[in-house]
Amino acid sequence: MNIIIAGCGKVGYNLAEQLNDEGHDVTMIDTNPEKVEEAVNKLDIQGLTGNGTSYLIQKEAGIEESDLMIAVTDQDEVNLLSCLIAKKAGGCSTIARVRNPEYYKEINFIKEELGLSMAINPEFACAAEILRLIHIPSALELNTFAKGRVNLVKVPIPKGSELHNMKVREFSNKVSRRTLICIIQRDQQVLIPDGNTMLQENDNIFVSTPMDEVGTLFSRIGLKAKRIRSVMIAGGDTISYYLAAAMQRSKIQVKIIEKNRKRCDWLSEMLPNAMVICADASERQILLEEGVRDVDAFVSLTEHDEENILLSLYVNKVSKAKVITKINKISVEEILDVMPLGSIVSPKHITAENIVSYVRSKQNSFGSNVETMHKMLDNRVEALEFFVREESVVTGVSLMELNLRQNLLICSINRNGKIITPGGKDEILPGDHVIVVTTNKGLTDIEDILEK
Repeated sequence: MNIIIAGCGKVGYNLAEQLNDEGHDVTMIDTNPEKVEEAVNKLDIQGLTGNGTSYLIQKEAGIEESDLMIAVTDQDEVNLLSCLIAKKAGGCSTIARVRNPEYYKEINFIKEELGLSMAINPEFACAAEILRLIHIPSALELNTFAKGRVNLVKVPIPKGSELHNMKVREFSNKVSRRTLICIIQRDQQVLIPDGNTMLQENDNIFVSTPMDEVGTLFSRIGLKAKRIRSVMIAGGDTISYYLAAAMQRSKIQVKIIEKNRKRCDWLSEMLPNAMVICADASERQILLEEGVRDVDAFVSLTEHDEENILLSLYVNKVSKAKVITKINKISVEEILDVMPLGSIVSPKHITAENIVSYVRSKQNSFGSNVETMHKMLDNRVEALEFFVREESVVTGVSLMELNLRQNLLICSINRNGKIITPGGKDEILPGDHVIVVTTNKGLTDIEDILEK
């Protein structure tokens, strides 16, 4: 696909990198020539210095031949106008980043009037991700497929768990027949397991499991699944606002610690049922006085990654609360994986993944059948949902007879709403949604799961 990206900030650069890696023709527009030059040199894409709201700049970038315009500058108005011009000039699909809560309240009206294919709010999306993690307290990460029917949940194997020294093939009979172990993270190593792979305490495992199985599964693994009823948030930014509003609707007690007095006044007005403390969350005594030892969850949402890391490390040391840490520097994920930071969320990563998933689904009309994709573990693993449109070499054959690629596992089949945890005798049929995890990159068709 021919794609134009307006805005070469963190999200734009990350998007360009991912879309370029997947074989799309990417052209980037930004008013900063240094950012454009860096992206062009490092990513081997096309670049143009100028304003995305300019018709002439868009025309020079090739808007008339483009399939998609993605506007992700740091100004909502620029993004919306860029998409409007692209829609009029090229008739292409358009995606705009819209961050202002006032605009986002009216996003359905804006989408319809401007003809937007998608509007993405990084802060809202990040808050939604955090809320999902809060609703499943023992999960470190949660990826959803089949419109929420299938979940790929990352959980730790604690010390003393009955899973220690258990072979993967024994898991079904001893722990859960409806759950499949799909990925094992052991230190810096990532494994796509087979039946003989041995589980170890301190491993992080990704399991495919129905939501109604989660509580029982966690109990058998040795994880406490206490419901979260109180949350402390460090930082009062827009993510905090969206998260607190959503948690209040779920009857969760919320306490926000924010040092900016003006912001505190605004939060108090907008969130009358939340407790807003005007103080510096980086001061340990403040956290102790406000009861960090007693809350069920702690979320670090300050503007600085370094501060979030230190806060989460401290809370993890003094409290048993579930810890969630906001990080925006994707490049340091490997270092962060070895730190006890609980669940890590990144607004720019979530935004890029949502947009890339849309691009994947749009490709269906061009022959690809990837419906959903999640990149995990610093992009070392891809989890993909394929829609099987018609009969092919993979259909009507038992899975044990398929010559699957190395480091690839079929972890779930959604057949007309019925979720199947696949075994060797199961088959893929036309109409199925098939979820696959693999370390192989660039799979675009269900037949790509086979060894060439």
